[in-house]
Amino acid sequence: MNMKWLNIKVLLLVCFAALSSVVYAEDTDSIEVWRWDKRTDWHYDGWERIKPKNIKMQYAGGMGFMSFGVGWEYGKTGQWNTDNFIGFLPTAYSDKFRLIFTLKQTYTPWHLHVKPQFSIEPLLCGLYVNTISGEEFWEKEPGKYPNSYYNFSTKLRFNVFLGQSFTYYPKSNRYRAVSFFYELGTNELYIVSKATNKSLKWGDILRLSFGLKLQIFYPHNKD
Repeated sequence: MNMKWLNIKVLLLVCFAALSSVVYAEDTDSIEVWRWDKRTDWHYDGWERIKPKNIKMQYAGGMGFMSFGVGWEYGKTGQWNTDNFIGFLPTAYSDKFRLIFTLKQTYTPWHLHVKPQFSIEPLLCGLYVNTISGEEFWEKEPGKYPNSYYNFSTKLRFNVFLGQSFTYYPKSNRYRAVSFFYELGTNELYIVSKATNKSLKWGDILRLSFGLKLQIFYPHNKD
């Protein structure tokens, strides 16, 4: 297990080192921040803005055993993405069947187009908040407990994450792209536990998740 987390940390360090060695294009008229970033300047008109731009499926990550969601891309090059997820915990992982609802925000600063039909997003980062179904969970401490007995909500969790994705662009016009991604994240409760309990290892508070993203809607190419 320790070797597993070490390999993940080394991979992230290699990615950040690659980012630090960015080569600027020599153009007297304009400067290209990353010469391999081939993202197009997309825009959406009218009602197109409210249509979901992608669908996702994610395994683990504090969002349930499996979770499914729809997302919206925006920003000059689609670097921002907001998703709504519904996940579930089967009885094998909980005292009863649970639903988990998640609002997730992702930022993708770089996009490396390595082949005509393949690209790598070397860094995904963001945050999400989720809530779990069940009356036994609460947002505010119930009155039956002494003041400050619980200093956190059992209903809401605030999470942060880093990750990467790998994207394939098919020749078919039925969908725009399909991506595989992974994320390494934690939540505010785990962070506080790590800060106050030095015996906890990073492997105890970090969670690895995997997912698929299907981009289903073509925007217009902005001239």
